[in-house]
Amino acid sequence: MSDHKTSNDPGPAPGDLPTARKFLIFGIMAFGQFMALIDIQIVAASLNDVQAGLSAGPDEISWVQTGYLMAELVMIPFSAFLAQALSTRWLFALSAGLFTLSSALCGLSWDINSMIAFRVLQGFVGGAMVPTVFATGFAMFSGPQRAMIPAILGMVSVLAPTLGPTVGGWLTDAVGWRSIFYVNIVPGAVVTVLAALFIRVDRPKLSMLRQIDYSHLAAMAIFLGGLEYVLEEGPRHEWFGDPSIATAAWLSLVAFLLFLERSFRSGGPIVRLTPFRRPTFAFACLFNLVIGFGLYASTYLIPVFLGRVRGFNSFEIGTTVFVTGIAQVLSTVIAARLSQRVDPRLVIPFGLTLFAASLWLTSYVGQEWGFAAFMGPQLLRGFAVMLCIVPSVGLALNGFGMTELRYASGLFNLMRNLGGAIGIAVVNTWLGDNTRIQAARLGEALGEAGRRAPDFVAALAGRIGQGAGDPDQALAMARAELARLVGKAALTLSFDEVFRTMAWMFLAALVMVPFCRPAPNTAPSVDAH
Repeated sequence: MSDHKTSNDPGPAPGDLPTARKFLIFGIMAFGQFMALIDIQIVAASLNDVQAGLSAGPDEISWVQTGYLMAELVMIPFSAFLAQALSTRWLFALSAGLFTLSSALCGLSWDINSMIAFRVLQGFVGGAMVPTVFATGFAMFSGPQRAMIPAILGMVSVLAPTLGPTVGGWLTDAVGWRSIFYVNIVPGAVVTVLAALFIRVDRPKLSMLRQIDYSHLAAMAIFLGGLEYVLEEGPRHEWFGDPSIATAAWLSLVAFLLFLERSFRSGGPIVRLTPFRRPTFAFACLFNLVIGFGLYASTYLIPVFLGRVRGFNSFEIGTTVFVTGIAQVLSTVIAARLSQRVDPRLVIPFGLTLFAASLWLTSYVGQEWGFAAFMGPQLLRGFAVMLCIVPSVGLALNGFGMTELRYASGLFNLMRNLGGAIGIAVVNTWLGDNTRIQAARLGEALGEAGRRAPDFVAALAGRIGQGAGDPDQALAMARAELARLVGKAALTLSFDEVFRTMAWMFLAALVMVPFCRPAPNTAPSVDAH
């Protein structure tokens, strides 16, 4: 077959394809990317149902999300190498097909260990679809058409994880938690077939598979996997005081140093760091890290608040967070037009400031907050994030030749997901620490209130005792109710502190803007075929 030629014939240039074929290829790949990204957070509103269905413990269930994200982190930078070796067509088709299969296996899981294993597989194979569409889109289009690529893919990148809890909550409430995995089967199969039929933008170089530097691949996997393990388990096990976490941290550090050494000195590196020679690319990656932190952390925190403080079910959580996605869709057109007419160094500060404002508004969250109270801050956050991510995509990927474009796309997307992984772990730590501090302060305040707290407990015990004959049991129930109220108040105050800290972080990111110098918006040379 001509598609498997590995000669010096470069094959079809992506920019020379008919316009209709370009949009068809781009649509297929963008939908595959959407599937891979929405599945990061599709379980967010349904974790309690999954936990009950698989009889899992609270420390185990978080790995349903973390395992997926960890595996996806490893594949995203590796995909640039595989795209050259296998061709974009076959890499994307294999990724979509295996993603569909692993989704079905997740739905068939019989215990928490099998679920985590299948989620890791799902994240790993699905990760190849995320950066490949960025590189292919930038290679196929030029001029005004190319200016729309950051807007469309930026919308997909932020809309998918935002809608994840909504879609997952609706499906879980209507059909059951296994449906959040089965829903991928039909669209995944369609994407697989269409990818194999229509995505023909380059030739494979199968000889590259014989040159894989496995030490480089292993170092990257251990570095990213170890980092994610430390971030996930650290908040629950006193960080480096736990031997397993300390060991993972050292292994991750050593693997990172080996990864850097292999990146520069290997004859066949799987990831090239040469895009970082451009300062603007490096700053755009830092922006993407911050954006990923804020996007994933806020998408994670609000369902947690609604479930733990308000007691919302999956459907109610999904309905409440849905409005963010609406704002993201509406702001995409505005962000796309601004990216063509306005210097991105002016758009990004505006987006970062609005995002910080949305987080600051959310920092006044109260125990009674629900759909109406969250609507304003969420609409503002959804609008702001597109003004952050669209110009940052252009800053990062414009001006690269095709070979470096693939690696730049992988590294850029890695930073967003890495920011999300760090964000979820860090806000969990902040939430736990702040809750303990706030509970202690509330306890001190109750102690300073003289007889008010004991009188309240005694009065509550009296009311409970009217229905229960045992005074001691009524007193214990009254104390438990007071402890519950104090705990809920402390948790709410902790959410306030976390959102306020995140707002300051986004404002601090503004100092990087003056150092970015946009590259010309030109089509990449076909130097990778």
